[in-house]
Amino acid sequence: MADHVRIADISPLSLLYPDAGSENNSGTGGLSRDTWEQLEGDVLLDLRGCDPGDFFSDDGDVIAYRQEVFRDLTANPELCRAFSKMIPLLDDISELRRMGSDVGGSAESYLFSITEIEIYVSVISLLHDSLAAVKDSLESRALRELTRRIESITESDYYRDINEKLKELTSRVGEVRSVTVGVNLDAQLKATSAGVLSVNNEPFKSGELIDRILRLDFKSDERTCIAPLTPFDKSQSENRQLAMSTALYSALTDVFRSSVKAWRRIVKEYVLENTDFLLELLPEIELLTKGTELILSLSEKGAVMTYPQTVSKEGELVFDAKGIYNPIVTVKLGGDVVKNDFCFDKEGTLYVLTGPNRGGKSVITCAVGLAFAMTGLGLPVCADEMKISPCSGIFTHFPSGGEDTIDKGRLGEECSRLERILDAADRRSLVLLDESLSSTGSYEGAIIASEVLSGLSVIGCRTIFSTHLHDLAASVGSINEKCAPLGGARVDNLVAEVGAGGERSFRIKREAPDGKSYARDISEKYGLSFDGIVKKINERRGR
Repeated sequence: MADHVRIADISPLSLLYPDAGSENNSGTGGLSRDTWEQLEGDVLLDLRGCDPGDFFSDDGDVIAYRQEVFRDLTANPELCRAFSKMIPLLDDISELRRMGSDVGGSAESYLFSITEIEIYVSVISLLHDSLAAVKDSLESRALRELTRRIESITESDYYRDINEKLKELTSRVGEVRSVTVGVNLDAQLKATSAGVLSVNNEPFKSGELIDRILRLDFKSDERTCIAPLTPFDKSQSENRQLAMSTALYSALTDVFRSSVKAWRRIVKEYVLENTDFLLELLPEIELLTKGTELILSLSEKGAVMTYPQTVSKEGELVFDAKGIYNPIVTVKLGGDVVKNDFCFDKEGTLYVLTGPNRGGKSVITCAVGLAFAMTGLGLPVCADEMKISPCSGIFTHFPSGGEDTIDKGRLGEECSRLERILDAADRRSLVLLDESLSSTGSYEGAIIASEVLSGLSVIGCRTIFSTHLHDLAASVGSINEKCAPLGGARVDNLVAEVGAGGERSFRIKREAPDGKSYARDISEKYGLSFDGIVKKINERRGR
């Protein structure tokens, strides 16, 4: 056992961070749970054991490291399936540890330890076989290092020895089917002492006539029960049954004490350390697995995904996307989706996006947000091409359920959330505002929105303000004029295209709006135009 493999003797391993073990290996805090949900990220990644915000990064080296892993997993889906099988097994180990700590040093805790090693061995075996089948094709640093780690474990004498001990002990424990209990009685037939006489690999026979008929065995022997112990009769209280179970567990603990105690020592010295490294990888494995499943699923639907070219986070803010689309639409509706070209540049770091209701404003706003979020997680993005400088954080201000509206009113609640965004955002943030300040009149809303947009211009962060406030779109020139002396980033207009007949193309054009509110085509669509209302009234009156 000289080559006892201890994780402490091997450098730390991470599948998401190239500098494994660094104190900086955590999310930047730039992707909150609320933002992820508002972007409908949960529709894409059904993560249960981790939060995507825990891994959101704006570091180009980290993003490139993850892209390597996703490329390997999508090229070798059988490895992704192996990862998927590992997740519930590692969850079971965590649960066994919790249960073992609850029952202390009982026989149950020893059995939990045996089960933990069984699961550990099965996970290592699964990983070894899956990685061995594809190791020559792996290009990512993370998966090559994982392969090396697993090989060093499986090739060790200690690992082989522990497998042999596991077979021996599980065979011994697994064959226990009954115990023979002896009870000493006094002259009045009252029990004075009791103990386990033997451990048997066969269950006892009930001794009831019907069972003896079914067995065609009318002889009684030491395995035939002549009378059941009453605590296990259905009529007995739960406390009396528990008392009997506790007594038997205690006795079995004594029977297996020497071998199980030695086994427990092995668990502490070896498995706790070696399973720890797998448990620490569990959140990373879940993100990689669910991310790969998303890539494969979208690919099956014919959707195009590409790994973005990341630009240094220092210097000019870059976002140039060709053929960007919202994957939520693909997941929910399938089929072809409308793609748009979209960029942030020196002439348009902030945009006021106007257009008709249901014309695609929210869709493109979320598409841009998801592109930044998926880049920060190392995933490919939903576009034909993309060049991007990652953002430090994503802030969303979407229609809210109205928390705090009792005290503040809806407008006050909206303003409070906007204030928090302005306090937290920096130049490298992405800010997405969808129908903000719609809780007040258009005149008042446009004034407040203009002030907010001016503040974001001075901050200089990439921003989309999707709105029906056409007065805000008309004030873009005055906002730029006011903010330019303060070094403000330029604001520009975007419009959701609509045809002459009011049909939506879901295409976004970079141009000034024509001043139409599109209210008439909306009212006509829902039969709320004056002519439409009069027509319905006349029909109802039979005219």
